[in-house]
Amino acid sequence: MLEYREQGFAVQLMEHLVVPTFVLDASGHVTIWNRACERLTGVRAAEVIGTKLHWSGFYESARPCLADLVLNGEDDLVDELYLANRSETYQHGALSAENWCVLPQCGARRYLAIDAGPIYSPSGSLIAVVETLRDITSQKEAQTALETLASQDGLTGVANRRMFDQRLAAEWQHPAHLSLLMIDIDHFKPYNDALGHQRGDECLRRIADLIVSETRQECDLVARYGGEEFAVILPHADMQIALAVARRILAALKRAAIEHPCPACPPLVSLSIGAACRSDRSVTPDALIAAADASLYRAKQLGRDRIIIGETEIAA
Repeated sequence: MLEYREQGFAVQLMEHLVVPTFVLDASGHVTIWNRACERLTGVRAAEVIGTKLHWSGFYESARPCLADLVLNGEDDLVDELYLANRSETYQHGALSAENWCVLPQCGARRYLAIDAGPIYSPSGSLIAVVETLRDITSQKEAQTALETLASQDGLTGVANRRMFDQRLAAEWQHPAHLSLLMIDIDHFKPYNDALGHQRGDECLRRIADLIVSETRQECDLVARYGGEEFAVILPHADMQIALAVARRILAALKRAAIEHPCPACPPLVSLSIGAACRSDRSVTPDALIAAADASLYRAKQLGRDRIIIGETEIAA
């Protein structure tokens, strides 16, 4: 009788917890869906108790929740199904993870910290799994904003030098082709001197946007390398792909027709581009940068407004 009362108290306690909580029995059916879980998901307990529809509170299509992974001993799927796996500090079959959840009934996308742990009978058999959830969306958004600030150039919005170095080092680990463009705005100092820093900044932003628009959005990285110089990392790109991207950038700038105010300079703002491609993995990232930089310097020497690959001038 005492054990029954204790079980009843435990159920009431879970029902009234301020932390969103649900419980699955050993067959995966929902036995508890507390009021906090109703408030979080917009799904009433009556809709899910006795069913296996707990996923519908968090996702638009059927998929395992963390409690299901505990129930089925599928901890190897956490990394596949969740953005962050925090389970390494847990023992005895418990799991901890983080994920964006759609919450279809609320029409809201929330970032949740999720914990799931097993409950065993005195004989040691699994009888239930408890899952608790915490809404940490505001913390996640603040973290993302800080990461963006740390990796983004404040003026142009493209990647900064720190992000460039990190991405190049990461791409270097892959055996696929890898190319690099170094891009410099021609005669930028006289442009800046004639029109002032505000107009100069506008020019930098416009050209950064233009470069981004002509690269492969799904994989390329555009970074402000310093001053009026930009760099483009081109993963899985041989020299022909790099050349095609460089040509698109020059063509887009010609269409933009940004006027240069200095009478001693050409009438329109132009770019010089140096390109280099990793021939094999024995070279270093610094060597690839140096090769692209040397090509850029050669483009400047030959009169600007052109693409140079190694010692070869390419018609735009």
